[in-house]
Amino acid sequence: MNSKTIASTPESELLVVQEAARLVTKSADPHPAIQGILRILSQLLGLNRGRVLMPTPETGALGIYYSYGLTDEEKSRGRYMIGEGVTGKVFQSGQLALIQDIDEEPLYLGRAVDRTTLPNEAVSFIAVPIIVEEYPIGVLAVHRLRQRTRPFQRDLALLQVLATLIGQTLRVNELVQEQTADLLSENQLLKNKLESKGSRYGIMGQSPALQQAIQQALQVADTGTTVLLLGESGTGKERFARMQHLASARSEGPFVSINCAAIPATLIESELFGHEKGAFTGATAMKRGKVEL
Repeated sequence: MNSKTIASTPESELLVVQEAARLVTKSADPHPAIQGILRILSQLLGLNRGRVLMPTPETGALGIYYSYGLTDEEKSRGRYMIGEGVTGKVFQSGQLALIQDIDEEPLYLGRAVDRTTLPNEAVSFIAVPIIVEEYPIGVLAVHRLRQRTRPFQRDLALLQVLATLIGQTLRVNELVQEQTADLLSENQLLKNKLESKGSRYGIMGQSPALQQAIQQALQVADTGTTVLLLGESGTGKERFARMQHLASARSEGPFVSINCAAIPATLIESELFGHEKGAFTGATAMKRGKVEL
């Protein structure tokens, strides 16, 4: 079945919608999807020079973001202020426009595509707003030959469906970008927070292993959980213990550091937990242990 035969049947419009749906679900990037939709509109239905215009962040004027069949020069010329020409009024009003003969419509500015590059016969122009959450965010526009046998109403209905699909694609992409930016910002804040915490307690370093150790130590700092810090001599166990103490609700109290290796085995119980007067030979007075201080 050739393209002319397809274009004259309702099945062609269903094929376009199915292909458009496949394109938008194929990639998270809206550019190839929208480009593909404009391409199949031209190839299957003769709706040529399709373009999607949206406000530019620099001036707010409508510019061509996506197109099929337009040169770079034509795309650069296709700029319209809000309310200017057919395209600008469609965006401003949120209402579609059907120009059956562009040569007879003063509002058709022909700014992007020069009339001399179009067929000599009557050329029509259709522009529909791209609506998202009841507000226009862009315009979908195409050319077609007026003499084609397919009714304009079928083109209008199809373009409105595709404009909705394009709008949802752009909105989803915008939400993904916003969420990605939020996650990146949150990750950076957390990273800065972790880095500043370590520095605050006298532990300097940027290695992932050290930052992970700091994070784990601080997670239990303000709990009543007993913590066992393991490591070779000189790796900073006492420094981490001090950090946990300073980050806890007990930071106003004393921090008691005990080197158990320096205490004889026979005295460690007394040193840690104290003793009463007369508990053993030489215990001439009651003594509080270090853990009671």
